[in-house]
Amino acid sequence: MVLLRTKKRTSAGNDFSQVEQQKAPKRKLKEFDDEISSGSEDGDLPPPVKDLPDSSDEDETAQEKKMRLTKKYLEQLQTVHAKDDSENEKDVVGDILKEDVLEKAGRLQRKIADLCVQPSEDNITRLRGHKLSVTCLAVSASKGVLFTASKDCSINKWCLNTHKKLFTVKGTKPKPNQKAHSAHVLSLALTTDFKFLASAGKDKIILVWNPDTMEYVHTFRGHRNTISGVAFRLNSTQLFSSSHDRTVKVWDVGIMSYVETLYGHQESVEACDSLTRERCVSCGGRDRSARIWKIVEESQLVYHGHTGSIDCIRYINEEYMISGSDDGSICIWSIMKKKPIVIIRDAHKDEKKNNWISSVAALPNSDLLATGSSNGLIRLWKCSDKFLQLLPLFDISACGFVNDLRFTDKGNHLIAAIGQEHKLGRWWSIKSARNSTMIIPLKQNI
Repeated sequence: MVLLRTKKRTSAGNDFSQVEQQKAPKRKLKEFDDEISSGSEDGDLPPPVKDLPDSSDEDETAQEKKMRLTKKYLEQLQTVHAKDDSENEKDVVGDILKEDVLEKAGRLQRKIADLCVQPSEDNITRLRGHKLSVTCLAVSASKGVLFTASKDCSINKWCLNTHKKLFTVKGTKPKPNQKAHSAHVLSLALTTDFKFLASAGKDKIILVWNPDTMEYVHTFRGHRNTISGVAFRLNSTQLFSSSHDRTVKVWDVGIMSYVETLYGHQESVEACDSLTRERCVSCGGRDRSARIWKIVEESQLVYHGHTGSIDCIRYINEEYMISGSDDGSICIWSIMKKKPIVIIRDAHKDEKKNNWISSVAALPNSDLLATGSSNGLIRLWKCSDKFLQLLPLFDISACGFVNDLRFTDKGNHLIAAIGQEHKLGRWWSIKSARNSTMIIPLKQNI
């Protein structure tokens, strides 16, 4: 295990951090604040050939094996779509292959937004089981379960189909070796294989759970202040955490180990997110910067564009992100540009005032986005081709603070965490709101 400490200094144009290793050669954590050449991105590489289980001769060459696996993959695609018309079968297979390549490169943009219609109030389900504001959630549509957490320090597990509560982990008082949260829970994250659930909050610890049984597994300690966000890398046990101690930490839940600490933000880090690549995006609140941490390259990319605190951020795909700020704006970012490519100012403005953006959500690798604000409004958006425009689709009223938003895997539902108070403070309370979780169906016109 390598322990890191940081020395900070300022050059004429950009500030950067130099990281020294104890008992290891020195290395530099490079910070880039300029446009990045597309040739440097590993997303330009062709997707690796999947090694499907099959018997082959020991003397088979690499080229012969690659050809065999490719033929087998095409046969599987044709079998899956055997019910399609023979005239369209080649097109179907071609479209799937093209989609696979784009997804591996991080550039896929499925057309989902036009298939969604505004749900009626009668079709929206509200789950009530927390005594205080619901702050965060995690969902697995394939397993049919939903996890919610609250300022009451508890975590609830729900059935998506029956809408019944399956399990509750109650909060506890602060004590050594505690196996439950003793303060507000602010973030939840699930591994892709549904083996681990991570939770974190104001008690400065990360708890790891078995999502099937909700049994306690492990505790990670190391942050010195409130942990605002946790995010698993897809198809991995690598966990990222962001904190008000101005750091982002990397953990490996597979071996229950701390990996390293990432320095660079000048203010509290309010959120983090990750997709397939070994990297993490975070937003630094009042330092008004978003940063992509490239773990393998040991460098960070810095982005500026909001005029207020950046409170929430999500990956859209590996090349684009969406963020929201308390200045009421939302931004679409390309990882190749240090400034936003799209800025929607006053995105949730009403007749009385401009409302800050309290949460954002993106259906990965699609054109469907959602934002929530402090006035209890959820707005769905459509991204145009190449993310050059952001077009509003429809609004959904939710009385209260929209503290978190998540799409299910295929975009059939949008889940919202609603509270009387904002998850990070008690600036004011909306007494008419109910602390609840909204399950919003996004019926498709197909």
